[in-house]
Amino acid sequence: MSKEKKQLISTITWNLLLITAGAVIFSIGVKAIVLPHGLITGGLAGVSLICYYMTHLLTPGQWYFLINLPLFLVGWAMVSRRFFLYSLFGTVASSAAMDLVRFTFPIQDPFLAVLAGGVVTGIGAGIVYHSLGSLGGNDIIAIVLHQRYNLRMGTYFLMFNLGLFTFSFGSLSVDLVLYSLAMAFVTSQVIDTAMTTFNQRKMALIISDRSKEIAADIHQRLNRGATYIEGTGTYTGQAKKIILTVVHNYQLKRLEEVVFDNDPDAFVITENTFNVYGKGFSRRKVY
Repeated sequence: MSKEKKQLISTITWNLLLITAGAVIFSIGVKAIVLPHGLITGGLAGVSLICYYMTHLLTPGQWYFLINLPLFLVGWAMVSRRFFLYSLFGTVASSAAMDLVRFTFPIQDPFLAVLAGGVVTGIGAGIVYHSLGSLGGNDIIAIVLHQRYNLRMGTYFLMFNLGLFTFSFGSLSVDLVLYSLAMAFVTSQVIDTAMTTFNQRKMALIISDRSKEIAADIHQRLNRGATYIEGTGTYTGQAKKIILTVVHNYQLKRLEEVVFDNDPDAFVITENTFNVYGKGFSRRKVY
């Protein structure tokens, strides 16, 4: 088997694994926590729950599948066929998982149910967003907006949910709507955290008179690259070679050792940074 075929199989397997795991976790949150308390999630899953509460004609999983069908045309037309197929698999997996989950968590306090439901559904959705697909429905719109306008997915979901919950005041009690709104906020925060956790890196600016020695040790001891930025000290007027480098979170302390072993008087600025693309870090995500 060629290297290209192995990479393709590995990619497909990995994406299907992420989608399946995320769909199962998301469905557990919906069926085992959200549904027993009469809450609604955000997005089209929330729309399907409202339809279920109002009609009781179909299961939540069946409603979710039917509502998703029209939006697959958007994924096909505006993203890619690969994204469409992965998202179709995600919708089928989540719909099936919702119908297969038949247990509940014995949570009595509604506020604890809000926290637990938001965390579990947010983790499930966040895992799926690390793949090249989605769970369908509102996720498709969120990914299109994120890809084209860099709108954070959690932010979009919160905006959509505000409209959804405003509509829900006519069919659900005020307490349940407010609890659901709080859960949607928790979910959006967990999604954003899950999306950035594995992409977060540390960017460092290092100002030192021993920049060459420090840069060499960054290459040798940390196996990371670095770039010189030409600068001038405002007090001394001397030219400075400022080092710009990006390291993994776990390498930050080793970077500090490299810098201060060479120059105890060095000046170091570190900052969180996300979506670092390039050799040794993340690859650009193409749906």
